[in-house]
Amino acid sequence: MEMIEVSHFRKMFGKKVIHDDVNFDVKKGECLGLLGGSGAGKSVILRSLIGLERPDSGKIQIDGTDVTQLDESDLIEIRKRVAYVFQNGALFDSMTVYDNIAYPLCEHTNLSKHEIRDRVLSTLQMFNLQGAESLLPAELSGGMQKRVGLARAIIMKPDVILYDEPTAGLDPANTVKIQNLIVQLKSTGVTSILVTHDLDTAIRVCDRLAFLEDGHVENLGAVADLKKDPVQILQLFVRGQGD
Repeated sequence: MEMIEVSHFRKMFGKKVIHDDVNFDVKKGECLGLLGGSGAGKSVILRSLIGLERPDSGKIQIDGTDVTQLDESDLIEIRKRVAYVFQNGALFDSMTVYDNIAYPLCEHTNLSKHEIRDRVLSTLQMFNLQGAESLLPAELSGGMQKRVGLARAIIMKPDVILYDEPTAGLDPANTVKIQNLIVQLKSTGVTSILVTHDLDTAIRVCDRLAFLEDGHVENLGAVADLKKDPVQILQLFVRGQGD
């Protein structure tokens, strides 16, 4: 069953057509890797899935609900179920790690302070961030900022996670840490879309790949099948670096 369905999605900024006729779906529990060159509009699609951008035409359905028809109050309910992991972490500079992660629970649940603390501390442990709860974002490495952003995104136990370049700018060791966390979250049955230039990460964590180019999405097929064809993977790498 499809958790995400995008149909005939069209988006323009001024006279520039970003997406012409985008169509794809993501099944429940699946991780779709969305590849494409710089400026292809990958992040525009992610933002549109939670109503931060509005398409000029087309449908975006999350678990059967067309988010393009929702007002802002209804979109808040969708955003509780669909987590967005921003490329730069998007942490609140003046808040500690603990307060950053706890923020969604404080804003959108009726959990007690004790219940919030228990969930935050267990999440810190899951992301190997024990002892960092009193630090400010400026005191964290790039890799830790990414992990805190990811921890905050999943604290509400979402049905869907949207990853926007989660390994961008990271060294190989931190890249592997983020890959491992995504695989761990995937094992819980969450549905996800991974926007990335990092083909290695996409192949490691995704079930299926799609390529965004010239305003359209091309379904590239299952990662398991692509792994059997090194030439196709090389061609895909070259194609993705073309812009």
